[in-house]
Amino acid sequence: MATVDQTGFFQAPPRLRDEWEDDVALQRLLERVLPRDVLAEVTPSLAEMGHLAATDLYELHLQMDDRRNEPRLVQFDAWGNRVDDIVVSPIWDRIGDVAAEHGVVATAYERAHGPWSRVHQMALAYLYGPSSGLYSCPLAMTDGAARTLLVHGDRARIDRALPRLMSRDPATKWTSGQWMTERTGGSDVGISETTATEDVGGQWRLHGTKWFTSAVSSEMALTLARPEGGGTGGRGLAMFYVEVRDDSGRLNDIRVLRLKDKLGTRQMPTAELALDGTRAWPVGGLGDGTRNITPMLAITRLWNAVTAAAGMRRGLALARDYAQRRVAFGLPIADQPLHQATLAGMRVQHEAALQLTFRAVELQGREEAGAITDAERTVLRLLLPIQKLVTGRQAVAAASEALEAFGGAGYIEDTHLPHLLRDAQVLPIWEGTTNVLSLDALRAVQRDDALQPFIEEVRRAATATTDARLASVGKMAVEAAEHAAAWMDVTLSTAGIDAAQHGARRWAMTLGRSLQAALLAAQAQHDLDTHSDGAARHVAQRFVADGIDLLEDPGVMLAADAALAQGRPLQP
Repeated sequence: MATVDQTGFFQAPPRLRDEWEDDVALQRLLERVLPRDVLAEVTPSLAEMGHLAATDLYELHLQMDDRRNEPRLVQFDAWGNRVDDIVVSPIWDRIGDVAAEHGVVATAYERAHGPWSRVHQMALAYLYGPSSGLYSCPLAMTDGAARTLLVHGDRARIDRALPRLMSRDPATKWTSGQWMTERTGGSDVGISETTATEDVGGQWRLHGTKWFTSAVSSEMALTLARPEGGGTGGRGLAMFYVEVRDDSGRLNDIRVLRLKDKLGTRQMPTAELALDGTRAWPVGGLGDGTRNITPMLAITRLWNAVTAAAGMRRGLALARDYAQRRVAFGLPIADQPLHQATLAGMRVQHEAALQLTFRAVELQGREEAGAITDAERTVLRLLLPIQKLVTGRQAVAAASEALEAFGGAGYIEDTHLPHLLRDAQVLPIWEGTTNVLSLDALRAVQRDDALQPFIEEVRRAATATTDARLASVGKMAVEAAEHAAAWMDVTLSTAGIDAAQHGARRWAMTLGRSLQAALLAAQAQHDLDTHSDGAARHVAQRFVADGIDLLEDPGVMLAADAALAQGRPLQP
C-alpha cells in the first residue's frame, strides 16, 4: 500500500486567538463610548462570546464551510408528493442555537442598558458573525422584523411573533426572512408584480414570484405586495407578514422553485419562491409599503456594516497570526518591513470601519430608547446608507488583501480562506448597492437638509482632540466634509440633479471617510489620554495620508464620464 511522504517542510496554518482579548480596537472603542458601569456589566458576555468565536463556534464554522454541508432542496417525497423541503445541516441549526442562547438579537430588545443596549448587542454580533457561517444574515433580518413589528405591527402580530423573534430558548426561537426582490429587480421595489387579494373570509392572500429570498428556512417573513385596487409605485404597495408553514408543518401555499447557486454565503439557503395564495396579514396598513420597510432597512444596514467590520477583523487576525508562522528569505514575514506595512494598512481600514459602524449603532440605540436629539436623528438618516456603502466596499478590498497575505494558500478552498472574499462580496450588494445607497444619501440631504448636521457631527469628533498631530487629522476631516457639502450645494444649484446623481457615489464616500477620520482621531486621543498609547494616533494619521477622495467640477466630470462609459471619443 502506498504511503504518504511525511518528511520535509509543512507550513503551520493560522490559528485564531480569543476574539475579545485580541481585539484591542473593540475594547477601547467600548471603553470610550460606554459609561463605566455599563462597560463592566457587558464585558463578561462579550468575553464569553469572544472565546466561543475562537474555539467551539469557530470549529462549527469551519465544518459549515464544506460543500457537503450546503443546503439542498427536496421537492418530492418517496410517494410523489410535492414537499419542497429545504434540508440544512444540523451544524447550521446549532450555530443558530448559540445565537439565541447568547442573546445576539434579544439583547437589543431586553433593554437592560437603556440606550446602550444596541451597542452591547451589536458588539455581540460583531464577535459572533465571522464564526457563524453567515447565520448572522437571518439574524439581521430577524432583528429587522422585530423592530418593524414594534413600529408598525398590530397587537396580534406583535404578541405572536416578537417573543419568538427575541427568544433565548432554541426550542422556541424564530428567525425571519425578508422577501423583497422579484424578477423586476431588488432596488426599485415599487414595480413589484406580487399581488394581494382579500378572500371572502377576510384573509389576505399573496400571488407572485419572489426571485431571491434569503433565510428561506425561517419561520416567518416580511414581504411587499400590491393590494387589489392599490395605486402604482411604492405607495401602492403594502407590507405583509407571512408565516412560512401552517400549524401542521405544511408550506403556506408556497412553492420552492429552486435554491440559488451563489458565489458566497453558500451555507445559507436562498431560494426562488412562488406565492400561490399564501396567507398573509398587512403590517402598517394597505399602502406606503416602501416607506414602512424603513425600520427594517435601518437595522439590516447596520448589521451589514457590523458584518463588514467583523469580517475585516477576522482577515486581519488570521493574516497577523500567519505572519508569525510563515518564514520567507530567512525571516518570519511579520518581521519584514513591506509585509508590516501591509498588515498595518489592513488594521487602519478595519479600525476606520469599526468606528464609523459603531457610531451609527450608538445613534440607533439612542433613537430606540427615545434619547436622541433632533440633530442626531437627522445625522442618523444620512449615516445609515453612508456607513453601509463605505464599509461594504472596504470589506471586499480587505478580504482580497487578506487572501493575498497568504500567497497561494489564500486561493485554496480547503484552507477555509477563500470564503473570506466570497462572503464579503455580498456586502456591497445586499440591502442596497453602492449606487442605490448613494442616491438614498442624496435623498436624505434633499429631504432632511442633513448636510450641516453631518458636518457638525464630523466637527464634534474632530475637536475632541488636544494632541497637535490629531488636531491636524481632525482639521483634514472637517475640510473634507465641508468640501463635499459645498460640492453638493454648488452642483444642485448650478448643474442640476443629474450631475448630483452622477457624483453621488464619490460624494457619499467622501462624507463617510471624513467621519471615519474624525472618529479615528477622537479614539486616538482617548488612547493617548487613557493608555499612553500612540498606536491609534498612527492609525488616524495613516488613514488621512492614504487619502480622502475629493470631487472635481461636476459639469466636466458628467460629460467626460458619459463618453468613457459609452466608449465614445472625448474632445481634448
